[in-house]
Amino acid sequence: MTSEGAIKMPSSCDTFVALPPATAKGCVIFGKNSDRPGSEVQEVNLVPAADHPKGSKVQCTYIELDQVGHTHAVILSKPAWMWGAEMGANEQGVCVGNEAVWTKVNGPSDLEEKLLGMDMVRLALERASSAAEAVEVIGQLLTSPGQGGPCSEEPGQQAWSYHNSFLIADPTTAWVLETAGPYWAAEHITEGVRNISNELSIGTKIDRSSPNLAAEAKKLGLYQDDMGPFNFTHVFSEGGKCFTSQMSFRYRHGLKMLKELSASGKFGVRDMLKILRDEESGICMTDGSFVSTGSQVSVLVPPSSSACPTPSCHWFTGTPNPLTSIYKPFIFAPGAAIGKATVSPQFGDDDPAKKKPRFQNEVDRRHALFKGHETLREMLGREDSKGIELLSNLRELEDKCVEDMEELLGNFEESAYAKVACIFKHMSEIELNFYK
Repeated sequence: MTSEGAIKMPSSCDTFVALPPATAKGCVIFGKNSDRPGSEVQEVNLVPAADHPKGSKVQCTYIELDQVGHTHAVILSKPAWMWGAEMGANEQGVCVGNEAVWTKVNGPSDLEEKLLGMDMVRLALERASSAAEAVEVIGQLLTSPGQGGPCSEEPGQQAWSYHNSFLIADPTTAWVLETAGPYWAAEHITEGVRNISNELSIGTKIDRSSPNLAAEAKKLGLYQDDMGPFNFTHVFSEGGKCFTSQMSFRYRHGLKMLKELSASGKFGVRDMLKILRDEESGICMTDGSFVSTGSQVSVLVPPSSSACPTPSCHWFTGTPNPLTSIYKPFIFAPGAAIGKATVSPQFGDDDPAKKKPRFQNEVDRRHALFKGHETLREMLGREDSKGIELLSNLRELEDKCVEDMEELLGNFEESAYAKVACIFKHMSEIELNFYK
């Protein structure tokens, strides 16, 4: 953040989507790397569907909200210290990921404790049955109570706050929703490919927006009629008009990869994994103050008249650096469970993120898989041949799992639900055994 009283951290995070006719079998493919402070732990949590009594409240990272009557089951990849999530999916086949963006309306008030963008990701997943509904949920939350609050618990980074952009997908469509404080614009994506990074990217194609967006921009002195058609990026981005011609290398490289890999019309899981593991572009951040602390790929299957429709499949690492991590599949199935290997310790009311003043001390949030993966990272750091061999074996395991899941989902039968209900748990346990 460039305004006084706040910090702008290194640019990070990328989210991607591919839709027919770019994809194989008419699926929608969603992918995201979550790039966060290097020492932060990201966990994978499964939260079951629930019904809530009238008048119930939900405690988000900093503030409490009125709860809705029913929340969907969700699987989340989230910084362990916060309530919200960087990315995730729900049982309805909706996926959401967010990016940090900095705009002309950033300021010290962004540190006021409201909803984090990550809180909005989780709330949208819990409350929306489609991508369009998720846009509505986030739009309402941006109006009230709004976005704000420290976005890191790391020492020296607690003045880090930002605005958010979101990529939202379901089995048939996708939306990009970008924000500047309470102001927002959304673009409907119906085919092909789209990506977002840490920059505004919506121009004049605005399919939904906050009320009276152009008029509000005029009041702020950011837009006037002689500037031409209202362009969200030109009006609100820090770089103004030249910004769109100077889109970041990471954004441009990601889009180039998306287009190249989808040119055949057969874009699939392995293609998204290749993009998320691209280190040269910075999409995969492997070291430094920021790293790719978690990653997700989801294959969203369109509705079918089949007696047993094929379910969507979601892949998560639960560990840092996609180049040294493996993706493990999850399917919302009766009795689905992910185990405890990717779930961080809980500290209750003693959690320094919950006590006021916040973040006065540090706690060990590492989960079992994170600790195991540290062993591999240490071996690779000293170029230990055993670590190189271990990584090769893990990648073979992942490749075989992708192959098996593609075969199973290609001819899905109801009896297969029993096979996949605990597949993420099973794969996490296998991975842990490799580290022993």
